Amino acid sequence: MAKDVAEILPRERTRQVDVGGVKIGGGAPVVVQSMTCTDTADAEATLAQVRALAEAGCDIVRVTLPNQGAVDAFHAVCAASPVPIVADIHFDYRLAIAAVEAGAAKLRINPGNIGSWERVDAVIDAAGAAGAAIRIGVNAGSLEQDIAERENLTMPEKLVASSLRFVDHFEDRGFTNIVLSAKAHSVPTTIKTYRALSHELPHVPLHLGVTEAGTVRAGTVKSAVGLGVLLAEGIGDTLRVSLTADPVEEPPVAWGILECLGIRRRGPELVSCPTCGRTQVDLIPIAQEVERRLAGCTKPISVAVMGCVVNGPGEASDADVGVACGRGSALLFKHGKPVRKVAEDEIVDALMQEINNM
Repeated sequence: MAKDVAEILPRERTRQVDVGGVKIGGGAPVVVQSMTCTDTADAEATLAQVRALAEAGCDIVRVTLPNQGAVDAFHAVCAASPVPIVADIHFDYRLAIAAVEAGAAKLRINPGNIGSWERVDAVIDAAGAAGAAIRIGVNAGSLEQDIAERENLTMPEKLVASSLRFVDHFEDRGFTNIVLSAKAHSVPTTIKTYRALSHELPHVPLHLGVTEAGTVRAGTVKSAVGLGVLLAEGIGDTLRVSLTADPVEEPPVAWGILECLGIRRRGPELVSCPTCGRTQVDLIPIAQEVERRLAGCTKPISVAVMGCVVNGPGEASDADVGVACGRGSALLFKHGKPVRKVAEDEIVDALMQEINNM
């Protein structure tokens, strides 16, 4: 049965863009991405990080191309990468052209710092000839001067004005293989901006992100709130969680956001209680050990680790596999049915045994 117009999510209305075989927009699964932080000229180190990011859950990976000296290494990375590579380009339009010639599936440029429209057009033409996509990346920290100085506009309005200017130019030139981002470090600004972009440019796929979000804890919270609100509203076709940390920390957070919203799942969901005075086992280390052992599991299952008899049996029986703990022991459930009673020191092994047999 066809969906009613009112039921169609914004991400289902966007134009689909192909990035090296990965589809963004048009109702495709929301794409997870991150960015390397190695010296791109060191092809071996960069490729190792690309592979680590792919293993952590990235569908595509962005790599900076800072100068002509890194072009050969960038080419080697593109040739051997397990996922499509996005070239991050600033200031020098010639590097963008070199990137697509070296195998980049997509460019990320801020047209405002590329220079003249003629240089932007040269990049558009090169991407078009190579079949590469372009992300127009507008940022609150690097707006064009004429827009940045307008005191009659709020920051979300400035970001939208800049975005509209660039998208209009690209489309007037006949280039439609574009994704758009308009990032800020402020969560309220991020939400207001992307809501407006989804309304003003409903056909353009949106890349979500809270830029300069902070360290692992602060950045995870800001990203979960800002991106979670938008994704829950159906806005956003791809996302990057930006953390001041090893980039391999980013994909699990992105996947966690998607999984919590029921948008996309890559691995198990762990349901565990916060503990209270009724808990009669040492539950926290048990839950932490289960989480650690589930880290490499990609089965889309739910696992419950519950500490007492109040909500424990219900949550455990509702999960694919789970335990409801009592005094020094736990009742093991699988697919809603009790399986056996296990001692406290056997809980983790028993759970993992059942999971491995599923």
